[in-house]
Amino acid sequence: MEYIPTATGFIEPRELGRTLVHEHVFVLGEEYRLNYQQDWDEEEKVADARRQLSELHQLGIDTILDPTVLGLGRYVPRIQRIAEGLDLNIVLATGLYTYRDIPLQFHHQGPGLLFDVPEPLTDLFIRDLTEGIADTGVRAAFLKCAIEEPGLTPGVERAMRAVGQASAQTGAPITVHTNPHTESGLVAQRVLAEEGVDLSKVIIGHSGDSTDLDYLTKLADAGSLLGMDRFGLDVLLPFEQRIDTIVALVERGYSEKITISHDASCFIDWFDPQARAQAAPKWNYRHISEDVIPTLKDRGVSESDLNTILVENPRRYFE
Repeated sequence: MEYIPTATGFIEPRELGRTLVHEHVFVLGEEYRLNYQQDWDEEEKVADARRQLSELHQLGIDTILDPTVLGLGRYVPRIQRIAEGLDLNIVLATGLYTYRDIPLQFHHQGPGLLFDVPEPLTDLFIRDLTEGIADTGVRAAFLKCAIEEPGLTPGVERAMRAVGQASAQTGAPITVHTNPHTESGLVAQRVLAEEGVDLSKVIIGHSGDSTDLDYLTKLADAGSLLGMDRFGLDVLLPFEQRIDTIVALVERGYSEKITISHDASCFIDWFDPQARAQAAPKWNYRHISEDVIPTLKDRGVSESDLNTILVENPRRYFE
């Protein structure tokens, strides 16, 4: 991309700076919120998000990629309010997040279905990338799909192929939520390649939940970037093992295939906030700047390697 759309305008790839490739601002079911979250305070939540993201920029991060798409509660007008006046770039995505089925709106329309039309999901994703999301004027810059423990269900495959088609037609890069314990990243690579996707433009998300270097290097050797992107979720894999894995990959010469992030959010309605803080006290935007980068340096990861991971790899993802 010559210019990358953000929540507040366009930037050149070189302006991304230090980038965390997988952070959410809000993960929020709007239908649930409107019906059941009677204590919701929009102004308070927006102000808190602005505070957290301002703090993140003060800690040396210039850009976050926010893969909040259909299925995760994407609501761009709220993101626009939060982003206004911030020095941090927020880059938004399009796509579909599901572990099994596609939304009911698409069950009966599509190739070979009751209403036999070309894949509508592909058209929606391309519109978000080329024209803008809803009436906001904000364009998506990358695509998102998922393949979890249930595997390549018919709904997951349909969503993934639509994402692949949109990428092949527009050149937009992709991030995939995967479960490394089922090696679903390899399945995603196969399906996306069948749709004509350049695998060097694909981040295999949540690769950082694995210590299996054979699996991780296989993904990287096929061309994709590794999303070592759940720092702070020690309940899934302890901090020390996440660090050990990155150090081992760097020592094997894979710095150009590594990206890092937290997969954190300003607000997520999947968990009680107090329970979340107790179970994962480091799962916040500060952890990489305050803990991960200093520890990687102590373990021998050079400034050059860190620049590759945080700056050069995200830039190449879009260029």
